[in-house]
Amino acid sequence: MALMDCLRLQWEWGADEFLLDAPQDRRGASQPAPAPAKPAPRLAAVQNLPAGPAEAARVANACTTLAELEAAVQNFAQSPLRATATTTVFGSGPEDASLMMVGDAPGAEEDRSGTPFTGPAGQLLDKMLASILLQRDTIRLANILPWRPPGDRNPSDAEIALCLPFIQRQIALVKPHILVLLGAVAARALLPETIGAQGIRRLRGQWREILAPGLDTPLTCFALYHPAYLLHLPSAKRDAWHDLLALRARLDSALN
Repeated sequence: MALMDCLRLQWEWGADEFLLDAPQDRRGASQPAPAPAKPAPRLAAVQNLPAGPAEAARVANACTTLAELEAAVQNFAQSPLRATATTTVFGSGPEDASLMMVGDAPGAEEDRSGTPFTGPAGQLLDKMLASILLQRDTIRLANILPWRPPGDRNPSDAEIALCLPFIQRQIALVKPHILVLLGAVAARALLPETIGAQGIRRLRGQWREILAPGLDTPLTCFALYHPAYLLHLPSAKRDAWHDLLALRARLDSALN
């Protein structure tokens, strides 16, 4: 009966589900909590990478033109995403664009068309660009992942690590004067680890100089909210507008 009374008391307190698969004996000495897992290191050198990303880096670094890189991405069979996606969404825009924008991953519309930012988020991006007198055909557009994750889910860390050498190489071949990171995934992937982990709300609207693989000089980066985020949270458009004005001012100063 004492056991039943304890169970009844727990029920009255609101304990209506088990948190462990088996009972735990708490009468003995407590076991030390396992140490938290260390975050995965940023990709620094091919020889320090796991097999998949190392192969991706080897393939990407061997490409000397965007055409070669696009063919290499389309033929790269080590990513499971390639098998589930309809098309490879490599990038669009001038090969020597002074402004490049990188998002996270293709959506359903992009997966069908093979062109980045063609869905509702792409339509909003076009309006955002037009508001500061920019046009899509003057900008290089790409994503961290060239393949759509099933169900438009967020890409995993492993998927980002596998695809990262390809977008890094594309950036190095384009050599943009300004790289705009659209959203948290792009910022976390391309900014230094301690900075990218801060989240897009802290990173947006700030200018940074980063050392990008394949480039001899630091690359100027600017983080913006992803258009898809603005579709889900229209109240953030006010901050996005101020960030767009800052981008326009930076572009104007570079021309003068």
